Amino acid sequence: MARVIHVFRAPDRFIAGTVGQPGDRTFYLQASEQSRLISVALEKQQVQVLAERIGSLLEEVHRRFGTDVPDDPPPDDLDTEPLDVPVEEEFRVGTMGLGWDAESKAVVIELLAISEEEVDEAVVLDDTEEGPDAVRVFLSPSAARAFAERADRVVNAGRKPCPLCAEPLDPDGHICPRQNGYRRTEED
Repeated sequence: MARVIHVFRAPDRFIAGTVGQPGDRTFYLQASEQSRLISVALEKQQVQVLAERIGSLLEEVHRRFGTDVPDDPPPDDLDTEPLDVPVEEEFRVGTMGLGWDAESKAVVIELLAISEEEVDEAVVLDDTEEGPDAVRVFLSPSAARAFAERADRVVNAGRKPCPLCAEPLDPDGHICPRQNGYRRTEED
């Protein structure tokens, strides 16, 4: 079957969000443009890494090409609204690609579906017929900065960390390895 690549050259929204309660959240990236809406599921760590790498890419683009990159996203670019519903998972993300399109002066994010076969690097950010389905999003530097800021907020909005071991605290506490098995709760 031919590969499907969903391309969003001027998305109305590209956001990270979650469904579920802290400790049991499913993370999604959602892109929308006019009447098209795509949601892909991924791991919390993938959202965190993508946000960090976008920040690094923007710094590198500014350093190498002198492109104007905002330190903070303009307030108009910040999106605090929840995910659009219904959230229907198109696929689960396995491989992510990140690049800079000098022609359009845009950050390019590509999210590839998990596949049985090992993904060849040549497939990432390429329009080849073979390979896993993908979502490709083009963002202005300010929109990319806004995405990264929101992604950081979403990742950090989960369970509070234990002050001793930094592991997440469940609502009923957790067994802290630093307390030799003593059950610690949020009130402790």
